[in-house]
Amino acid sequence: MESSYVTLTRQSGLMQEMRVIANNIANSATTGFRQEGVLFSEYVAGTGNGPSVSMALGNVRNTSMEQGTLTSTGGRFDFAIEGNGFFQVETTAGPRLTRAGTFTPNAEGELVTHAGYRVLDAGGAPIFIPPDAPDMAVGADGTLSANGQPLAQLGLVIPGEGTQMIREDGVMFRAEGEVEPAAQASVVQGFLESSNVNPIGQVARMIEVQRAYELGQSFAENEDERLKSATSTFFK
Repeated sequence: MESSYVTLTRQSGLMQEMRVIANNIANSATTGFRQEGVLFSEYVAGTGNGPSVSMALGNVRNTSMEQGTLTSTGGRFDFAIEGNGFFQVETTAGPRLTRAGTFTPNAEGELVTHAGYRVLDAGGAPIFIPPDAPDMAVGADGTLSANGQPLAQLGLVIPGEGTQMIREDGVMFRAEGEVEPAAQASVVQGFLESSNVNPIGQVARMIEVQRAYELGQSFAENEDERLKSATSTFFK
């Protein structure tokens, strides 16, 4: 039965990768989305009698942090990050990191995301935009100013050493550890960062995974027939 177990673990991993690829393609036009991939690990188990059995497990997701294309929108509160860094926003579950810079002032004048989460400044406090600040601009370091007077500074951070980034809600990440200022990142006003998904590459990979899955399915069916034949012969 070892060969059947090996095939099942392989098929399970391929199904997981297919779901990830489909999600990437679905979000190829989502602002700030980061492409995911699946890493396959090897699990080796002894059979107790004879050679060991090696099984492939596709159970680890890998997120690409490659820079996406910056698209001009002309929006006063549309911001994109050039370089390695994230905006920090306040959610009901705590601070989260994102590259999606589609912001707008709410009724209270606080700068928020499209989902209503407050954008945080470099000190971790909400950012207030005065209603009489029509000529707002942003510097490369994230400093917001109106009529030449500084208002606040967008909090740009990067995960510290050893900090894990856990994806949440498509474009949101939870930092499992410390974050620190993103000294090498810069902010561009009137632009948004597109998804870094390569649709053509993902479609090509989807075809490869589908063919690999069909091959594994054929092997599983042949193995099932072999076992049935062996069992039938043994009990005759």
